[in-house]
Amino acid sequence: MSVCLSECLLTVFLSLSLVTSASISCSVSSLPLSLTVKFVNCGQGGLVQFECSNPSDFRIEADGVVYALRPFTVSTLRAVPLVIVARDETNQQQWQTQGDLPNHHHHQHKHHHRSQTDSSSVGQLKRMKRDWVIPPINVPENSRGEFPQDLVRIRSDNDKNRSLRYSVTGPGADQPPTGIFIIHPISGELSVMKPLDREHISNFHLRAHAVDLNGNQVESPIDIVINVIDMNDNRPEFIHQIWNGTIPEGSKPGTFVMTVTSVDKDDPKTANGMLRYKIVSQNPESPTSNMFTINNKTGGIITVAAGLDREKVPQYTLIIQATDMEGNPMYGLSNTATAVIKVTDINDNPPEFTAETFFGEVPENRVNVIVANLTVTDKDQPNTPAWNTVYKITGGDPTGRFSVPTDPTTNEGLVTVVKPIDYEISRTYVLTVVAVNEVSLARGIHSPRQSTATVSIRVIDVNESPNFEPNPKLIKLEEGMQPESALTTFTAQDPDRFMQQTIRYTRLSDPANWLRIDPNTGHITTIAVLDRESPYVKDNMYSATFLASDSGIPPASGTGTLQIFLLDINDNAPHVYPQETEMCEKPEPNGFNITALDGDLSPNAGPFAFELANRPSDIQRNWTITRLSGDFAQLSLKIGFLESGIYEIPIIITDSGNLPMSNTSYLRVKVCQCDHNGDCTDQQHIVAAGLGTGAIIAILLCIIILLILVLLFVVWMKRRDKERQAKQLLIDPEDDVRDNILKYDEEGGGEEDQDYDLSQLQQPDTIEPDAIKPVGIRRMDERPLHPEPQYPIRSAAPHPGDIGDFINEGLKAADNDPTAPPYDSLLVFDYEGSGSTAGSLSSLNSSSSGGDQDYDYLNDWGPRFRKLADMYGGSDD
Repeated sequence: MSVCLSECLLTVFLSLSLVTSASISCSVSSLPLSLTVKFVNCGQGGLVQFECSNPSDFRIEADGVVYALRPFTVSTLRAVPLVIVARDETNQQQWQTQGDLPNHHHHQHKHHHRSQTDSSSVGQLKRMKRDWVIPPINVPENSRGEFPQDLVRIRSDNDKNRSLRYSVTGPGADQPPTGIFIIHPISGELSVMKPLDREHISNFHLRAHAVDLNGNQVESPIDIVINVIDMNDNRPEFIHQIWNGTIPEGSKPGTFVMTVTSVDKDDPKTANGMLRYKIVSQNPESPTSNMFTINNKTGGIITVAAGLDREKVPQYTLIIQATDMEGNPMYGLSNTATAVIKVTDINDNPPEFTAETFFGEVPENRVNVIVANLTVTDKDQPNTPAWNTVYKITGGDPTGRFSVPTDPTTNEGLVTVVKPIDYEISRTYVLTVVAVNEVSLARGIHSPRQSTATVSIRVIDVNESPNFEPNPKLIKLEEGMQPESALTTFTAQDPDRFMQQTIRYTRLSDPANWLRIDPNTGHITTIAVLDRESPYVKDNMYSATFLASDSGIPPASGTGTLQIFLLDINDNAPHVYPQETEMCEKPEPNGFNITALDGDLSPNAGPFAFELANRPSDIQRNWTITRLSGDFAQLSLKIGFLESGIYEIPIIITDSGNLPMSNTSYLRVKVCQCDHNGDCTDQQHIVAAGLGTGAIIAILLCIIILLILVLLFVVWMKRRDKERQAKQLLIDPEDDVRDNILKYDEEGGGEEDQDYDLSQLQQPDTIEPDAIKPVGIRRMDERPLHPEPQYPIRSAAPHPGDIGDFINEGLKAADNDPTAPPYDSLLVFDYEGSGSTAGSLSSLNSSSSGGDQDYDYLNDWGPRFRKLADMYGGSDD
């Protein structure tokens, strides 16, 4: 089987003609190799010039013969790649192919490749049956030629005798991405259908097949490797467009800053993907324009000059350029990025005070008070350890009464009082304060004189409170001390030595009201008997508080506590405990234990002596008492039966004091009927015999509630009667003239008509001045529209005989007064206003009214109108 290989671009074929020779030795030098390159003119007719990829190792002549320029062994010769480039000098088009340098053994196992091979060379070969092998085919990417473009032609030796069909399989042919490569089924010409992209797929592995018309395989499949040759079609791309780096100020030349990185999608093994870096510009160009340099291969940036100072230039901006083709500015593609380098701060500037001396003042005895604010300047970056200031007091405060914390916002030093200052001890303080940073200064930097300052503090004298010494004061006394007894003197001292002041004493707290203090001397005396058993005494200790006030402006006061430890005396008699018990009528056992309680302490308490009183006589007859121990005794019943009830048993108890005290204490015994378990069964009868305190309180509460209810009821009844009387005064159905018809035709009158109050007939000038109604003040039922009539004025003390004349004159004046009431009466009725459409009742005249008027309907209006109906609608009778 023979194979014809061709790599043709624009119908130009490049082929390798390999000639075997038995005389090839193991090394060659300056001899023509068995490799001849021939260019197949596909009708273009241009002049083609050959070039070799390794001009130092090989030389190619114009006829296509390749020569070796130095000795090669067989193994070395096979390892050297050889790329042949054919360039058309007329239109500057070029084609390339790669040739494998053969050796003797190679041609014994692989079939020769021929394309337009000389017939003389072919005739010298001895044809043998071998497997077909195709070397890798190189195809440049991004070809702009016409498609399809032929790559190689595959032929089998069996196609001379019969017709064959050729096909290819693999990625790019019948597998994704499909349609890139096709093969002519008859001629076996393999072609590419579109431009290739090495960055997408760098090589293709296909398999060629040869079958007959029946589909039978006539040759073993042949592997075809197509390599996509890289072209410089991709610019370098930086991983980040902006690179950030830092470097401490004052760094020495050669200090590493950072590394910038760019990538190129082209083949990194070729010049297309070999990048070179350089710094295009630096901003600012201070102190020099070349403060940094970059490694052109790795992209590492370092410093090349000294003088980095953050306080002058805090940041540099570099424009970095990356170029492929090993940095060739003519053929290479380039791209740029920005490198931002921040100069970090170091502590190269110490803090300096803004003044040499600071002043402040503080009242004495005040703590946590800011006396002065110390200000400093620091050129380092704010809010960093190199800027934050720490203040230290190095002199003038041996007792540690001041501290200087730092204000985190302003970086000021706050001189603060942490211990009370006494004006009487020291009136001024002069402090020496040093300012340093949180971190040490950089090497070679020393603190200047301005980092130390003086703080002068003046202490202000204030009126201080008097102090009791000691406080509290403890004294020990026996209880029972009588009133007006001297106890002690409790005085206070005024710490203000430079002020002439007096101190007065008062009692502030005396729970039991036992003590009195002299306001001038502080001498304490008793005003009541001191009792250890008082509830105000806790653990034999009684406490009272006194106040000492000076005469300053404003006055100051201090308190002192007097503690009195009261020693016990035998001043309390013992009493029986428990005070109440119960037992059965037939007790079994017939005795119970008792003890005694004494408010005093030992030895003024127990042991106690118990005995029964001699009276009443039945006590000794029915009961007996036996001492069990110093504090306990047993009371027993002598008789076998005791009737149910409550019994008071007097018991004489004596304590063991130096002067013993005795007391007759009554034990209340409740005797009841018991069941077989010894429990009382008639408890309710015994309870009825004597009411307890709780029952009495409940009864009293019930009585009080009942009295309150009765009182509320009485108040409610009185209020109701007053409301009823008020309503009767306002509208009395019997006296209301608007609802009643009064009779005036009665001749004469009884005793009731003559029951007049003659004091109403006195003249106005005889009435007491307080009783005279002021001018302009009238009753609500008076008519206010007309002036009051003027009645004749009579003497202040009229004679009884003048009463008749007075009445006649008043009647005459009333008759002549148009504003007087319609009747001759002293009553004044309600004035209902003017303009009423109804006529006056005084104008009623039964004789002149219509006689044919029917007044019977008035009988239906009630008994009050029934009389009126009789008067106007009745008969003559």
